[in-house]
Amino acid sequence: MSHALRIAPMSLEDLNVAIEWAAVEGWNPGLDDASAFHAADPNGFLMGWLGDEPVSAISVVRHSEDFGFLGFYLCRPEYRGHGYGLTTWQAGMSYLEDRVIGLDGVPAQQDNYAASGFALAHNTQRYAGRIIGQAHARIRAVKASDHSDLLAFDRTISGADRSAYFAAWMKSASTRQTLLRDSNGVIEAIGTIRACREGHKIGPLFAPDQAVALQMIEALCAAVDAHEIMIDVPDPNVSGVDLVTSLGLEAVFSCARMYRGAPPTRDLTRIFSETTFELG
Repeated sequence: MSHALRIAPMSLEDLNVAIEWAAVEGWNPGLDDASAFHAADPNGFLMGWLGDEPVSAISVVRHSEDFGFLGFYLCRPEYRGHGYGLTTWQAGMSYLEDRVIGLDGVPAQQDNYAASGFALAHNTQRYAGRIIGQAHARIRAVKASDHSDLLAFDRTISGADRSAYFAAWMKSASTRQTLLRDSNGVIEAIGTIRACREGHKIGPLFAPDQAVALQMIEALCAAVDAHEIMIDVPDPNVSGVDLVTSLGLEAVFSCARMYRGAPPTRDLTRIFSETTFELG
């Protein structure tokens, strides 16, 4: 029956529908994710339709000419088992063409992703718990004049050009705040905190060391009066794992970071939290 599926780019309204599906699946999306996600690549969010009924979704964001990221791979439960998810997956992979592709998938699906050419890079744990925030000197809100420096900072750490995504994500919103720490005008740490259906998520959190990462976490929480937080730490960042466990945060969820093609060279020692599981 998969031949009846019509696949088309999502509107912003459609993306909000897919985000609601993600909420039902327990992904706990941010309250204001849709506009920033959609700005990263307006054609990179695909939805499968049976007539006027939306049944499947996938995000396949073209971050650059040579790198893309796959997420939001969803099929409504009542439509599973008919090939609609696979057809949507194939359309998404076609859209990304021959780019290197990253994804964050649940470990149980690793074998399925491997069959499509993806290889495991590392696991990432989501940690959750309660934090008491406090302000710190040299940590401030992002300004418009920081724009180009922020994009360069992200490229250095992420190993990829994610300019459209990162520029949209760094803009403050009513539910999202980004802070940075600089040293003599040079950015050394950035972090974003956003309100979610439950609590707040911190991501990204890029910092030079554990001490600065701790200050950033505390300052982010203080900036929005957050207490219950989630933070997504790559397992290879041992210092980051030690930090969150020392704060009493507990691992509640795991994702497998996988790539099809040669993965970007990322500075995992400075990634104390991934930006998002959906767009990388």
